[in-house]
Amino acid sequence: MIQHIIKHKTKVVYLSPLRALAAEKFSEFKKLETMKLDRKIKVTISTGDFDSVGNLANSDILILTNEKMDSLMRYGPAWIDDIGLVVADEIHLVGDEGRGPTLEMILTRFKIGLAGNKPRIIGLSATITNSDELAEWLDCKPVESRWRPVPLSEAVYDDFTVKNQERESYEVNFDSIGLPSIGLGIDSVKNGGQSLLFAMTRPSCAKLATDSGKYIERILSNNELADLEKISKKLLSNNEQTQLVKKLAYLVKQGVAFHHAGLNQNCREIIETEFRSGKIKLLSATPTLAAGVNLPARRVVISSILRYNAKFAGNTPISVLEYKQLCGRAGRPQYDKEGESIIIAKQIPQDDLLDHYVDGEPEPIESKIIEPSSLRIHLLSLIVTSPTITEDRINKFFSQTLGGMQVEDETIELNLENAKHFLIDEKFIVKSRNGFIATKFGQMVSRLYIDPMTARDFRNAIEYDISKGRKHTFGFLHLITDCGEFFPKFGLRIKDEERVDIVLENNIQTKIKHIDVQDCTRSLLAMELWINEGTEIDLSDQLNIESGDIHRMAETANWLAYSLRELSRLLGRIDLIKELDDLRQRIIYGIKEELIDLVKIKGIGRVRARRLYRNNIKTRQDLAATSVNQLAAIDKIGMTVANNIKSQLKVR
Repeated sequence: MIQHIIKHKTKVVYLSPLRALAAEKFSEFKKLETMKLDRKIKVTISTGDFDSVGNLANSDILILTNEKMDSLMRYGPAWIDDIGLVVADEIHLVGDEGRGPTLEMILTRFKIGLAGNKPRIIGLSATITNSDELAEWLDCKPVESRWRPVPLSEAVYDDFTVKNQERESYEVNFDSIGLPSIGLGIDSVKNGGQSLLFAMTRPSCAKLATDSGKYIERILSNNELADLEKISKKLLSNNEQTQLVKKLAYLVKQGVAFHHAGLNQNCREIIETEFRSGKIKLLSATPTLAAGVNLPARRVVISSILRYNAKFAGNTPISVLEYKQLCGRAGRPQYDKEGESIIIAKQIPQDDLLDHYVDGEPEPIESKIIEPSSLRIHLLSLIVTSPTITEDRINKFFSQTLGGMQVEDETIELNLENAKHFLIDEKFIVKSRNGFIATKFGQMVSRLYIDPMTARDFRNAIEYDISKGRKHTFGFLHLITDCGEFFPKFGLRIKDEERVDIVLENNIQTKIKHIDVQDCTRSLLAMELWINEGTEIDLSDQLNIESGDIHRMAETANWLAYSLRELSRLLGRIDLIKELDDLRQRIIYGIKEELIDLVKIKGIGRVRARRLYRNNIKTRQDLAATSVNQLAAIDKIGMTVANNIKSQLKVR
């Protein structure tokens, strides 16, 4: 990478599938800025949906998520032509049903020069069986290496016996402990290592940590326990004390922790930092950790190879590819002579698991580009960025994707035809004598980065369902939480139905159209509670929705509310803009409408805004009229925050 920058003077783009991985790489590459080279190197990261992109033109190394790169391509900034090298990390995710098509489109555009000037492409992955096929697709040379910083032993546990890939066996005895996954985890800690236990659900993840804690605590020194006490207090002081946070803080004092998507970013970062530091000895996690941050441990224990599959409404075995990702976390460079991964056998014979997972090859990477939703999104994007593109050129482009290599031409052309008909019928594109052109509606939808199917539903609601002269707050929330992009989605439980009846009755004046109980989700209830200042404790206790969940919901809902706003503007519904702007503020901060003016001041969030309001300080004008000392005397404000508030009011 350094050689490329020095020799070619062109930009390097490093593509990451996840923000957490992008942040890790940014921290790593930022060190290049201090190296003594023939010129100063600037490293920039951009991962958000609404980021300013002005500083990207002046950067040498750009670290972007795949979605951010795809979004930028739709705007066509001039600096894309200056890209000389593209590094795609975790390129095996091109076969992922959800996010794979985006990466496939990006790399195809770069490969054929539809974006940039045909930069050099490097794909990185630890688990690809059909690397020759991917190399042929990208016009690259396959380079394989068996090197690993720490040797890996892969094994399967069954009935107090561990058998490895060499079919060598040894016995283990932890009869008094109970679950073998916990016993194996504790055994590694006793021998000076750390353990990472993978569980397939959040409850089982938390239970593994809970059941391990009392054993790990006995192993630790007084100094280690004192350090853990400080970490526990940090978790409690930095976060709302939901039952989940209190449980985590209690377990940390014992030297164990759990890690799953229900935890907010602050909790996850603290746990990740302290596991890396070695203070937390045993960590239980859901498989999302394996796809995210790099947290190696001497021993990885896979407590079950079954995972819930929504498509089949039941548990199915994980793929060999996913298994290899999980066991790849075993072994800490500089600390361990060997990493060890152990599957717990349940119902499936030990030798069968060894044959299938340990000896097995990861499944070949298969394109998902021809899925209907993918084609809708990416065909529209192609037409937006290539005005007057012809049918032949469209077919040629998709023939040069990975899907074009793997799927029969007739299948691709048929699916493309269906996608084109949808886009024409719904007025996203028109066909002229010279080729296909995106309408203004189609251009905006592509740049908003939403599925055309969602955009159609939004447009129909704006044009036909949303009346003038009244509020539509609950109707907007239902529209947003009902669309395919909204995430995470939680279904109703039986005990939620009475609550739904009450919420529907209370919001009858702000619906867009009739909504039945079966039309609602727990996510809708959570968003309604959130914008009415329900606390994280309320959400957890009443709806079993945790801090990490609501913050991801709020982020997604903000993007979709912004999309609704922009489509309303395009469609001439100027009367909806302020309401949607206000709704976005309520979603971002989790506040009632009366606090919107206050949270526009930096340093005032939902808690401080409510404290100010209760003290009869309701607007910026009220803040300006209140002395620094009076502000500082209010609970949760203090002198530093008060001075900061007053300084912002002076600037204005």
